[in-house]
Amino acid sequence: MTNDGSTTIHLPEWNESYHSKHGAIQEAYHVFIKNGFLLFEGHELLQTGEAKPISILEIGFGTGLNAFITFVESLKSNQVINYVGVEAYPVSIEEAMQMNYISQMAENQSDIFKSLHHLAWEEEHQLTAHFSFTKRQQFFQDITDTNTFDLIYFDAFGFRVQPELWSDLIFQKMYDALRPNGILVTYACRTSIKNAMLLAGFSVEKLPGAPGKREMLRATKGLSKFNIFVDNI
Repeated sequence: MTNDGSTTIHLPEWNESYHSKHGAIQEAYHVFIKNGFLLFEGHELLQTGEAKPISILEIGFGTGLNAFITFVESLKSNQVINYVGVEAYPVSIEEAMQMNYISQMAENQSDIFKSLHHLAWEEEHQLTAHFSFTKRQQFFQDITDTNTFDLIYFDAFGFRVQPELWSDLIFQKMYDALRPNGILVTYACRTSIKNAMLLAGFSVEKLPGAPGKREMLRATKGLSKFNIFVDNI
């Protein structure tokens, strides 16, 4: 149980949790929704008057929290979303069903949260008219998407336990996967991570972090032909 009343999974052998002990839901909302998804609200209206679809890549699907909170938020605007979650080591359905995100966020959407975990991997599923969803069981270094996504939720385990997931090699793959002006957001803020992002070609901003963490990073593809770092603190 985290400090905001929402649950997470703890790995005692690493002393690492899937989400912040200060609040799983509030961290997901602050990092991925407030500083990522909501930037695309009203994202380029098409001639039909509808917003242009947003393609989201999640690095570390885990408990399904980020996908679920994005679905719940998308209902407020009927934003069309293509969501792809990548996970190398999926949690079991039994573990996922112990999470209390349904009762904490949207009890009327329990079928959606359950579907996120029960649906087949490696297939695209149309959860609603506005939300398509795909799970890929894949190592992050094997991602080969190019100019595909508008937004990346980078939610890998922390640098302390898996530094190889925060390398310039991985962030180069993230850069390649994004469309021009695409955005990557992550809860992490470490000099070596910022430098790996810059080396990959990103422009990087330091932003206030979720409760319990002072700072986070947001990286953008193609703001400038030069790599820049912006410190907003």
